[in-house]
Amino acid sequence: MSGLLEIAQPGIGTTVQDRGRAGHRHHGMPLSGWLDGPLARAANALLGNPPDEAVLELRGTGTVLRVKAGPVRVALAGRIAATCLRSDSSRGPLPAWHSVTLREGDQLQLGPAESGCAYLAVAGGLLMEPQLGSRASYWRAGLARVLGRAFRPGDTLPCGAWSHADPREWRCRSPWTANEGPVRVLLGPQQDHFTANAIAQFLGQDWEATAAQDRMGLRFQGEPLAHVNAAAADIVSDGVTPGAIQVPANGLPIVLLADGQTVGGYPKIATVISADLPRLAHLKPGTRVRFEAVTHEAAHRALLDEHQRWQRWLASRETFLPPGTVDEAALYASNLIDGMQRADP
Repeated sequence: MSGLLEIAQPGIGTTVQDRGRAGHRHHGMPLSGWLDGPLARAANALLGNPPDEAVLELRGTGTVLRVKAGPVRVALAGRIAATCLRSDSSRGPLPAWHSVTLREGDQLQLGPAESGCAYLAVAGGLLMEPQLGSRASYWRAGLARVLGRAFRPGDTLPCGAWSHADPREWRCRSPWTANEGPVRVLLGPQQDHFTANAIAQFLGQDWEATAAQDRMGLRFQGEPLAHVNAAAADIVSDGVTPGAIQVPANGLPIVLLADGQTVGGYPKIATVISADLPRLAHLKPGTRVRFEAVTHEAAHRALLDEHQRWQRWLASRETFLPPGTVDEAALYASNLIDGMQRADP
């Protein structure tokens, strides 16, 4: 049985995202997709969804959703506050890392993501019509309907079918925690455009995330890096990818994110490894980080470590019955007669 969510209040920075739009970069179309893949997949896992179902990415504040047709089961992943206003006028918090079933007429008020990025998944996934093989929003391309623009009041989000026979909800014991320490990078491919002192400086100083950030990229503030000469601050445009760290003539790094362009003309001093790239979605303005150069072998090991971490998290999930709920299937499957008597006439 499927449901329908309605945008009662659009809020800021809320988009639909999935794994991304692979295979179209030669057309100038970025990959897009979620900024923090493990976090988005965790939201889906709390509902038993396939890992790559489309979800809502929450980066701003003020989004209010109404259940236009229900029920709809939802789950939040990340550090975010949410309040559910039930159709019977009762009100209560919607905890993260916890699935909850909403009924027709219920409203969900979403607060700001405290760490910069959170995800809301629905059982069965969000089923907007795919554009170029993906349900990822990308406003700059003007894709059809809600995938190509900001939400408006009255927009609807169709939800996939799911079984209502099992009343149990999912939750996990421990919150998802980001890795700490330096952000690991692979140097290059144009590190030869920078002086040796600039490379050491890039790795040796703290960099401050600025307010100049969106889904396309993130600018850092710090002591500017020196190119070997003025001409080295520009290159013939070549391919770039999420995680690429460009350094323009002002010497201040720009890290490309999911909506980053497909080619660029600034030299790239390094590239953030895949295992650490989701961390950049959570860098609020003023946050200070340091970069650490690693080998390709270390980058592969980091991916394996992330996979093991994911498996441990999956194993920590548990099911429970909400208060006041009767598991009718389990009740009917039980033998309610534990003995018998024979009465002769």
